[in-house]
Parts: sequence; C-alpha cells; structure tokens
Amino acid sequence: MTFPRLIAGLTMMLAVGASHAFDFKTVGAAPVILYDAPSTKGGKLFVVPRGAPLEVVLAYGEWLKVRDVNGELAWTEAKGLTAKRNVIIRTPNLKIRATPEDSAAPVFTADKGVLLEVTEAAAGGWLKVRHRDGLVGYVKNSEVWGI
Repeated sequence: MTFPRLIAGLTMMLAVGASHAFDFKTVGAAPVILYDAPSTKGGKLFVVPRGAPLEVVLAYGEWLKVRDVNGELAWTEAKGLTAKRNVIIRTPNLKIRATPEDSAAPVFTADKGVLLEVTEAAAGGWLKVRHRDGLVGYVKNSEVWGI
C-alpha cells in the first residue's frame, strides 16, 4: 500500500469514527451482570444496578460490549438494557437549574454519582432531568455522563 493511500484510508476511518454518535442504553428493571466475554460462561466482572447508563461499544448477536461510567469495558446481554435515557452526575454539588441557563436559579443540588432521568433535550447543550424524588430541572450535557 502506498503512503498516500494509507493516509487517505486513515483519514476516512477517523472521519467515520468522528461522525458516529455515542449509543447509550439504560439497565432495565433488574440489575445486569457484566462479563469478560460474550457468554454466560464467561467470568462475571460486575453487577450494574437498574437505571444505570451504559455506553454500547459493539453489538455481537444478543450480546453488547459496553463501557460503564468508570470507563471499564465488559459484555452484557442486550435483553437487560432499555432505550430509556438516564445520566449520572460527574461533579460534586451540581446545581440543577430551573431553566436551561447558567444564571437560572437552582432547583436542587445533587452530588457526584447521582442518577437522573432524562426527560428531554433542551437547546444549547442542556438536558431536562428528573430526580427519583420528582424534582425536575436542567443540567448541561458536559456535567453528566450517559448522553
């Protein structure tokens, strides 16, 4: 392969990779087990609680290779995940705002690791979210993991 063809191929791969959106799923009604291989015969690595978001990296039949909030890669059965969108707060003492603006009044404060349900995407990189206690507000996409 010539050098120009190699560069063209790499450029194309990078362009395709950059245009691919992240695909997140949420653990369904029951916790899921993460395995080191796409089989129930594989080693069990972690149990992920219901509602937790997971990034889908690869699909292989009924199995998905996923990345968790800590960056760990593992396999899980696709049937345990849903299309519902939840996010996890990345920073301590995050203020969830009344409107999608930095200057908006805080509705509540949540700590790092708190799970929020995404109810809709708002303009300008904001998300409308709901806490399990029913409180609703807005966070920036960059303040959460799972979107």
